[in-house]
Amino acid sequence: MSIKSYLKNLLYQPRQLLSELQQLDQHQFQTAMKYLFNSKKEHLEMGNIILDWGKTREIIFQSPGVNRTLFLVTLDKCFLVLSALDCVDILSQLLRVSAVSYLQPDVIGSLPNLLLEDAFRNLSSLFKDLYDRTSASTQRALYGWMNIYLYKTEFNESTSWVSAESLWILGRYMVHLPLEEILKISLNEIRLFISYDNATKQLDTVYDITPELAQALLERINSSGFDMRNTSTIYRLGLLVCFYDDLEQMDAAVARTLLHQMIKCNQLRGFQAEVHELKSQLLNIAVQNQTLNDTLGSLSDAVVGLTSSQLESLSPEAVHNAVATLNQVSGWAKSQVMILANKYLSYEKVLSFYNVSQMGAFVTGIGTQSLHSMNPRELAQIIRGTMSQYLSDLSPAQQQGILRKIAASGDFSSSVKDIQGAFFKEVSLSGLWSLTGYNSSMLKEKELRSSQALYLYELLSKENYPVDLLSTGQLVKGITCQLIESMDTDIFLNNFKFFEMNLYLLSPYQVNCLAWKFWEVSNASIPPFLLLHFSNNLFSPKKTDDSNKCSIADEYDVDLLGNLICHLPPAFLHGRVSLKAMAAALHQFKLYIGYTTLVMLVVRPSLFILSFLLKFPDIILQIAKTVGPVSSAEELLSAVFESVSNGTGTPSSNEIIKLGEANVFWSVQELNCMDPGTFDKNVELLGAVSGFNSSQLTALKEKAKQVWGLLPDWRSYQIISLGRIALALTEQEITELDLHSIDTVAVLSQQTEWTLTQARAILQGFLDDSGQTISTLQSFDLVGLGAVLCALNSTEIMSIRTAEFSAAIARIGLLFCTTPVLRHFKKMTESVFGAATSWNGSVLQEIGTIAGGLNEDELKAFDKSLMPYFQPSAVRHIPPEIFQALSPEQIANLGPENAAMVTGWQRERLDAAQLQSLGLALDGARSSSPGTQSPAGTLQEGQTPAQSSEWSPPCSCLGEGHTAVGCEVSQHAPGLGLYSEGGLQSIY
Repeated sequence: MSIKSYLKNLLYQPRQLLSELQQLDQHQFQTAMKYLFNSKKEHLEMGNIILDWGKTREIIFQSPGVNRTLFLVTLDKCFLVLSALDCVDILSQLLRVSAVSYLQPDVIGSLPNLLLEDAFRNLSSLFKDLYDRTSASTQRALYGWMNIYLYKTEFNESTSWVSAESLWILGRYMVHLPLEEILKISLNEIRLFISYDNATKQLDTVYDITPELAQALLERINSSGFDMRNTSTIYRLGLLVCFYDDLEQMDAAVARTLLHQMIKCNQLRGFQAEVHELKSQLLNIAVQNQTLNDTLGSLSDAVVGLTSSQLESLSPEAVHNAVATLNQVSGWAKSQVMILANKYLSYEKVLSFYNVSQMGAFVTGIGTQSLHSMNPRELAQIIRGTMSQYLSDLSPAQQQGILRKIAASGDFSSSVKDIQGAFFKEVSLSGLWSLTGYNSSMLKEKELRSSQALYLYELLSKENYPVDLLSTGQLVKGITCQLIESMDTDIFLNNFKFFEMNLYLLSPYQVNCLAWKFWEVSNASIPPFLLLHFSNNLFSPKKTDDSNKCSIADEYDVDLLGNLICHLPPAFLHGRVSLKAMAAALHQFKLYIGYTTLVMLVVRPSLFILSFLLKFPDIILQIAKTVGPVSSAEELLSAVFESVSNGTGTPSSNEIIKLGEANVFWSVQELNCMDPGTFDKNVELLGAVSGFNSSQLTALKEKAKQVWGLLPDWRSYQIISLGRIALALTEQEITELDLHSIDTVAVLSQQTEWTLTQARAILQGFLDDSGQTISTLQSFDLVGLGAVLCALNSTEIMSIRTAEFSAAIARIGLLFCTTPVLRHFKKMTESVFGAATSWNGSVLQEIGTIAGGLNEDELKAFDKSLMPYFQPSAVRHIPPEIFQALSPEQIANLGPENAAMVTGWQRERLDAAQLQSLGLALDGARSSSPGTQSPAGTLQEGQTPAQSSEWSPPCSCLGEGHTAVGCEVSQHAPGLGLYSEGGLQSIY
């Protein structure tokens, strides 16, 4: 075997590399470490062989398996052979380029415990830098290791060994000190520590401190002679101020100082309910003997705790004078923003560019109709100026209101080109068609919908090289599989880095095409993020008998798979992950919380889950709040409720804030007994609980009527604060509401559980109160009505003005309406884009679910190359009797994401050939032979789907002991994100 082959084999077999390094003698090990970590040479000469050492080192440090090996062998041999300082430096280099996943509690036990002071300080400093990248158990283990060096035996039982110096050395690890140890710290030492200039900086970073430890430290600081109400002392407390508990006879000025320092408390890991309660108490003190108008600008971010009635009591002048301070505060509720924006504008009287620019984030509280009524030249200034940073926070209706006014002014072309960020995604496809003078540079800072990107990429590709387009902002979203397949090999490989950098922007279908192209033209091993697209074949027992032998045996297999492990089938993980690999796998799952695999594991309890619960309880509770009505999630939330609720039978503000989704366990009687002030203060939190049943929602609705009075008197900000509680309103009650504002209706339409009669009542209420008819609605009205549009009848739909429908069509394409409604939307769409049979990929992407209204003949007429461009949601909305009209070739070209959306009802109507094609599409099988120039995902003439399928190699490609012949997997770029996050996003 040649030296090059030998080295290459070691890189791909880290277990063998570990064995080889462990067998080196002292001199050989020193030499190896020297070349790995201290050599500046780009090439190594060994006889007549010249090795590209720079490239080899790059590969070594990008390989997680090799990194783990080097880390373990450094712990095992380095401190016996090299100087401690050199070994600390090597460990530092290894840990900084890795995911720190190797630093587990059992490994920390191998750290040396006889280091000289300089080496210890360097190593402990490294661990402090890596604190946020390690798990809680690793942090505790590292604290234990540092404790070995810091613990002094000469202290007696009544005095702690903890000194000011040891607190400085521990840094953030001080939060792992036992409570009893903190209570024994010498007052002289605590005084010395707090007097140290860097103490504030250190205490500003103890994000994971508990209330008990914080209050123990505050008690020792107080006992050491510091005046706890002195401004200088308060500034030195860092995050300890978040747990300040001596409020008796406090002066208002001290309360305001504490509130100013408590801005940083949102960085704490938990305990926000306690912080909220403390801010509320300090707020009451801060406004003593003064009016809220006088103190508004000096209350820091505690102002977000003001109730709607308190904000309503403010004078317009007070809000105007404090707006610069108020708009720097985060955490405002939508209803609060509406109140403050209206107060500010009632003082200014006229809505101008200058006035809007002073509002900052409060611009989101300006009504859509008010924005639309502004001078178009001033709106254009807002788009171009510093206010542009807030435009993406506007609701779709508000954004549409601005766009339509500019479009009507005749200055649309120049203004649209100035739009940056997410706001550009609201520009309609038909609007883009009307513009000219595009170039790639003007698109760099714009976010694009897929339909926009497809159109613009095709347009600009006529006069630009691929490198110019792929490197420009989000244009990469617009590259088709036909373009990928037809790329010259050199061009593809030279520009592959742009695909890697923008993977999160690509759809699963695009990444699938990339995987096949890379497989075809590259001599390099496939990166894991592309290997994912062969995973159905690699891990499915129906493909090959060898796959049944595949498993994830140890941490090296987990290293090799990287993020890919989070996307493997749950059934595979249940049966083929060894206990040895479990700890490393859990670390990857922790990084990818929220992905389907982990949710599946959570809702299917097993020993696997038990170990996960013990290791990451907070993460499991996060999942329980997102997976919906699943029994195990309900059990977890129930446990949270039992631990938080105080058993008084009346929900308190503190409990409501802490419980989040677990508020679902309040009984109807308990909700009825809620204090009116508590409801008024927490209505938006209660309205955000997804699990409340109809009886609970009705109880909360009745509480709202008790607190706010008669329905016709309810203000817009109160209606929008209801959230899901509004679902309990009857048809008659809805008619009593004031629904003249499209902004109020837009918030109501975000709820997806309205009955048809409720939706009709909202629609009619808006038309009546705003004095409009369907034929006078503008695009921003259509966008704001949202799901309520599903209640329109055929006559109403056909009376919508074409120009307004065209501007709102992408938003309408997000709605899940019934088939008859979609069919009439389809007819309207033809008035915009022409006959359905003429639609291209960008149009199909633009119209979304509206494509679910196509009839059988129209669907059959689509070229198979267009099938991937149906939105996944549109596929689900095609009626089964229409879906069955698709040919096997069309179905085979759906692409994996669309194929996954096919419903059981649709499957039942398919014949054997169609089902076979669906299986190919699901697995991401390639339908054209390598080297052909046929459209992406199409079958060659005369082939059947089964003949054209190309599978990836058998088995799991997991390295030594697992790799099938010819199966080579890259370990490079472990930090690259996987496509799924981008693929799961909507067109917006």
